[in-house]
Amino acid sequence: MLQSGFGNGLGNLQDALNSFGAQNAIKLTLMMAFLTAIINGVFGTLLAYIFVRVPFPGRDLLSTVVDLPFAVPTLVAGVMLVALYGPHSTVGGWLERHGIHIIFAPLGILLALLFVTLPLVVRSVQPVLIELDTAEEEAARVLGAGGLTTFRKVVFPALRPAITAGALLAFARSLGEFGAIVFVSGNIPNKTLTAPVLITQLLNPTTFGAVAGPGEAAAVSSLLFLFSFVLVLITERVSSHSLQRAAEL
Repeated sequence: MLQSGFGNGLGNLQDALNSFGAQNAIKLTLMMAFLTAIINGVFGTLLAYIFVRVPFPGRDLLSTVVDLPFAVPTLVAGVMLVALYGPHSTVGGWLERHGIHIIFAPLGILLALLFVTLPLVVRSVQPVLIELDTAEEEAARVLGAGGLTTFRKVVFPALRPAITAGALLAFARSLGEFGAIVFVSGNIPNKTLTAPVLITQLLNPTTFGAVAGPGEAAAVSSLLFLFSFVLVLITERVSSHSLQRAAEL
């Protein structure tokens, strides 16, 4: 891939970036990945805390539902979102009438990415939370700290590396997601076209002209691969630190 994309230097990458809508596609992909990492970093941590610390009926069932994106093909997730929020559906039609556009809009891309990456955060945080000794939390409550203060001062510092690792994995996963967003985005250049879909379209000369081809697609693919590779390396380092910290506790 690197040889095909950069065999003649940066020419293929420059040609790819000069294609119609390419630069905005990469910017949109990075922005959606960033928002996904932040949002799922928060809600994934809350879910992991609930699964470990809050017993309630149906907890095992809910935990299984969270893992569905691991088993369900991402194309199915995209079709599901279109069925739920498409303009001809009950919910989607109501939202459209109130000016909230999900399908063929950035919000639909965000929802798809949130769905497929949520388990990455939950399953990164949950094992660390299980290993934490609850004695410190109980001591904080005995000393008068409330639930939020206990979480912020005692639990969160221990979970921070795991949360960071999960968020980075969600970011890296979002960079390359294709199946879940190819249906919901509409692939509109300069609006909802993302980098993974751009790569497939660069292989079609009738869409991007004579400059498009395997070399340009390989160059953009290499760029996304570089981002993801660096993020995975950082994640591995953060995860190792998290496991060492949990073992010390």
